[in-house]
Amino acid sequence: MKFELMTKDECIDFIEFNITGDSENYNKCDEESLYLNGNLFNIFAGCFERSNHLFEFIGQTMYNSRKFIPLQNELNDNLEKLIAINSQKEFKTYLSGIFMGRELMNQFNQIDSEYEKHWRGYIRRWIRINRGLNKLINRCIEEDRVLWVIGY
Repeated sequence: MKFELMTKDECIDFIEFNITGDSENYNKCDEESLYLNGNLFNIFAGCFERSNHLFEFIGQTMYNSRKFIPLQNELNDNLEKLIAINSQKEFKTYLSGIFMGRELMNQFNQIDSEYEKHWRGYIRRWIRINRGLNKLINRCIEEDRVLWVIGY
């Protein structure tokens, strides 16, 4: 499991962040798209759900100029929560509070039996992803693009 936004060649179970289309169409799995492991997306899924009531985890959801500011506000709130985590206990509490968070902890345990000792590294990676998503939204705003969030 990679802890970063990726290209399509690097990912299998993923969420696509696609900015290649308009309000009706997009170029599926375009070279310009970014991708995030589906399990890691759970850390950010609530932000997308709360900012767009039409959000679909499996399927596609469009974000346009009307949805970008609410999405950025949600991502900024999430970023503040991530930055504020100062202990292993807070790390576990945060994970327990997100959609499928306990399953994500189980996956971490399978990949890294000492993941609880490495919690700071995971938080740093999630902060980097969170900032990358905000950067992508800023690009959409500046270039007057639509963002499609597509779950596979």
